[in-house]
Amino acid sequence: MGNYVLDLTWGASHSTKGNFSVNLIIYPSVFHPFKLAVPLKYALVHEWLTPKATGGSELVVREILNHVDADLYALIDFESSNPESYLYKRQIGRTFLQYLPSARNGVQKYLPLLPLAIEQLDLRHYDVILSSSHAVAKGVLTTPTQLHICYCHSPMRYAWDLTFDYLHHSKLGSGLAGWVTRYILHRLRQWDVLSANRVDYFIANSEHTARRIWRCYRREATVIYPPVNIAEFPFSPQKEDFYLTVSRLVSYKQVTLIVKAFNQLKRPLVVIGTGDEMTKIRKIANSNIQILGWQPDDVVKKYMAKAKAFVYAACEDFGIALVEAQACGTPVIAYGAGGALETVRDVRSCVETGTGIFFPEQTEAALIAAVEKFEMYEVSMNPEYLRSHAVQFSPQIFADRYREFLNQCQQKSPFLVS
Repeated sequence: MGNYVLDLTWGASHSTKGNFSVNLIIYPSVFHPFKLAVPLKYALVHEWLTPKATGGSELVVREILNHVDADLYALIDFESSNPESYLYKRQIGRTFLQYLPSARNGVQKYLPLLPLAIEQLDLRHYDVILSSSHAVAKGVLTTPTQLHICYCHSPMRYAWDLTFDYLHHSKLGSGLAGWVTRYILHRLRQWDVLSANRVDYFIANSEHTARRIWRCYRREATVIYPPVNIAEFPFSPQKEDFYLTVSRLVSYKQVTLIVKAFNQLKRPLVVIGTGDEMTKIRKIANSNIQILGWQPDDVVKKYMAKAKAFVYAACEDFGIALVEAQACGTPVIAYGAGGALETVRDVRSCVETGTGIFFPEQTEAALIAAVEKFEMYEVSMNPEYLRSHAVQFSPQIFADRYREFLNQCQQKSPFLVS
């Protein structure tokens, strides 16, 4: 049986002057189904949850769960069995990828299956779908009466911006395998655009990401910067004589470029991180460069607080590490593109409020010039101001803005009564 509206009309009778009648009219509703004011049910969908996935997108998931009572879903989950994880013993919905060989080490190897897998999550009994997406999480299937809000960390990088970098550095990028890979990426881009239509509202983690969302999907996005745990990073106004970079050692992070530049500069550099380019970087590094590999968080924070400057050469959508360094009172030398332009203030244009310095190209010469320029301006950068600048990216500010945006979207929805 359909939904009906009851209309009681009190008016004058057409047949008898001065007499009044009550007209009872029942007709099918053309509006939305009537719902009782009951608590809304939320689902939060992320790509993958593993001990190796500890970046900015996972910080967003953690912060959302601190403020929204949501059931969590992911392609794979190896965190809820980890006693040291905030997700320990949490019930998490998973897909068939969970049971494929070597899934624990990442599901990127199953790239063609990711769209199929995410579409197998049955979320029909939820009112609001929240996705945290940098690959396929936004592609979950929803009904016309559900509200879907996507926090987009990035459109799928290997399908868009990093396609040619991925093909150049992959064993599957040449020959017959290369053409198969190109076709898979082509179809993945088509699905990615199609799945963007399943989202009601996009949130971007930076203005840079918002522009990429528009370029890829032709969708507007509201910018809410991700949470950075400022309080967990020790502030130190006293610096030691070394530079630092902390990063995954993969091609697009450009750590090789940093090492080559410091080979020429002959300044002390500490490199923390691990990845596919570890062997290559160890081979080319001179004696002034320490390659520490992976280090626990407390060691990373110690080095970050004591470094003369934090060096970063990648084009990031946001770049949480840049904010973490500033929280320690440590200036930043960064490639002047992407999210860095929103989190770092170049001391050459902001003499009294500078927090770092940019270099315009991803070349050794440009980075060398930036380091030499930094050493001229170093004394003018105030560690206390760097710390206060970083506070604007605190978890509380993220939480306030996210909850406000969520409430606004829910109020606009004709199907939700909370």
